[in-house]
Amino acid sequence: MPKRFTMTTLAAAVLALMVLGVLLAPWISPYPPAEQNLADRLAPPSAEHWLGTDNLGRDTLSRILEGGRFSMSVAALATLLTCLLGVAIGILSARRRGWVDEFLTRSNDVLLALPEMVVALFIVAALGTGFGPLLLALVVTGWTPFARLARTLAYDVSARGFVDAARVVGCPPSFIVFRHVLPHLAAPILGQATLRFGHLLISVGALSYLGLGVQPPQSDWGSMLAAAQPYADRAPMGILAPGLVIFTVALCVTLIGQRAAHMAAAPLLMPQATDK
Repeated sequence: MPKRFTMTTLAAAVLALMVLGVLLAPWISPYPPAEQNLADRLAPPSAEHWLGTDNLGRDTLSRILEGGRFSMSVAALATLLTCLLGVAIGILSARRRGWVDEFLTRSNDVLLALPEMVVALFIVAALGTGFGPLLLALVVTGWTPFARLARTLAYDVSARGFVDAARVVGCPPSFIVFRHVLPHLAAPILGQATLRFGHLLISVGALSYLGLGVQPPQSDWGSMLAAAQPYADRAPMGILAPGLVIFTVALCVTLIGQRAAHMAAAPLLMPQATDK
């Protein structure tokens, strides 16, 4: 337990520093992110440029700080929206049952059978690049795991005695959902959300790598990887820096989420043990 707590604390500290750096990017960036200096193109890390420069002489650290505002905001907002949509659909499916459950379950199965990246590429290609189309593509393709998990858990909770007792005394369905069902879904949904954030962050990077994210002169981590690839042998930091940032953020969020889910689940286990 102490080791796990230490890793979680370290992850929280690293993530807080990275989020703070991204939020304060306009004020703490050593150079304007779009400022070009061809005399310093593909420069290695130095006192002037801590992470070197790209093929146009732009400071890599400044562009990572600016690019994080797009990559992290899209991934975080997409995680929140997919979680809310998926949980709502899953609970509705479990509570209504019948043809509603059948329709939503089959729709979920169809989307799960399709490759997420292919569907996202189709949506972004049809609607255009930018924040809105990219967010919509991630939400449309990302709610299904939450819906399946929420439906399964809601079925299980709805069959328990305390839910039957709430029905007998005349509690409205909305009260049962918010008072009895949702609290028991919180821990596993939180764990799923943290894993999903890392997946969505990588998806944002992949779509931006293909040119479907922000457009020049703006930057995000995926577009930085694409721009640095032809010069990987001369300036490897151009690829290593944004790649390591994506990996670090996804790992920190996952570690924090697992710890939070464990803490959220602990109180819910005590009544079950007492009933037995």
